[in-house]
Amino acid sequence: MANILIVGAGGREHALAWKLRQSPQVGRLYVAPGNAGTAAMATNLDIQPTDLPTLAHAARIERIDLTVVGPEAPLAAGLVDFFVRLGLVAFGPTQSAARLESSKVFAKDLMQRAGIPCARSRTFSDFAEAKGYVESQPVPMVVKADGLAAGKGVTVAQTKEEAVAALHAIMEEHVFGAAGSRVLVEECLFGWEASLLALCDGETVLPLAPACDYKRARDGDRGPNTGGMGSFSPPARFTPELTQQVKESILLPAVRALAKEGHPYQGVLYAGLMMTSEGPKALEFNCRFGDPETQVLIPRLEADLFDIMMAVVDRTLDKVQLRWRQEACVGVVLASGGYPSQYETGYPIFGLDDVEEGVLLFHAGTRTGEGGRVETAGGRVLTVAALGPDLALAREKVYRNIPRIQFRGRHYRTDIAAEER
Repeated sequence: MANILIVGAGGREHALAWKLRQSPQVGRLYVAPGNAGTAAMATNLDIQPTDLPTLAHAARIERIDLTVVGPEAPLAAGLVDFFVRLGLVAFGPTQSAARLESSKVFAKDLMQRAGIPCARSRTFSDFAEAKGYVESQPVPMVVKADGLAAGKGVTVAQTKEEAVAALHAIMEEHVFGAAGSRVLVEECLFGWEASLLALCDGETVLPLAPACDYKRARDGDRGPNTGGMGSFSPPARFTPELTQQVKESILLPAVRALAKEGHPYQGVLYAGLMMTSEGPKALEFNCRFGDPETQVLIPRLEADLFDIMMAVVDRTLDKVQLRWRQEACVGVVLASGGYPSQYETGYPIFGLDDVEEGVLLFHAGTRTGEGGRVETAGGRVLTVAALGPDLALAREKVYRNIPRIQFRGRHYRTDIAAEER
């Protein structure tokens, strides 16, 4: 039996724990730091995801056979490199390979070197120079902070004034800290967005099922960017032929370019895509399971997740065949009032045991409070997910159950999976 440590505290980590718990090969399961949901199926460890020495110490003490890295920050901090040097096994890319996510400038340069279709862009480290450029460009345009910004460092500016304001916030006010020392200004691509995640073992690329996520805070794709307000899988327009095209034109070139430059990629590679009239183009790369995409992909996965992860680590991914349920899955995020800006936490959550059978509640910003009650502890609190024979029925089931879950300030989008985008 294998002992597993999952690093992270969100809905993605709860979904991974839920799936790994189902494997007959998994023994003891730990999550660091976890949340109230993971505490029900695993042992939470009070260790922050970027505290590499303490995580490694725990992995040794608890005789961990595999550490699964959930969020981007520990990958960017070099958790996998640190563990490997100590003889510990970890699932995820090295620090150098994870620059695909930790630096948008690095990712854009690699896309251009590898011939990956993407938006035209310019990189700036000087505010005045960047301001002069955006004032000369047509709108809409996209302004991106170079480094990690918890999914909130991208502004799709509809006016030049909005673009300049985004530059000012990133480069002058330093709202994202060092992540904003450089910015990318990109042309705005038009089409429909989707995500394709793929498993990679350094050479083999094995796409997962496609999904669509919703980044804006409010219905109709309005409001500020968030870490993700919901998702669904599969999008009907994302055909097997399109999956193969994305693999050949975007995923494989990225993996091959990294390997050629001495940074073999092992883990999950997430391509954020825009399906344009000229074909699929890469918007961004993430270097881990997406959140909230994981919460709708994992329930559809029929294969043993532990076997899959070990194939990535052992570089035997070419022998793996993925199996997916035919049902669709829809997930809707319930967020704290004010998210993604200022919000309060510590409010009790009611109705967690009142949902219908088959409705999945993946915890994110939750904790166990006084008397064992579950309370809010973050911006994105829960993902409510459900499978159904089709998207419409899965969606109906999710939204039928959301009113049963209550906490102060709760808000959510009402249009997740309402129509193909």
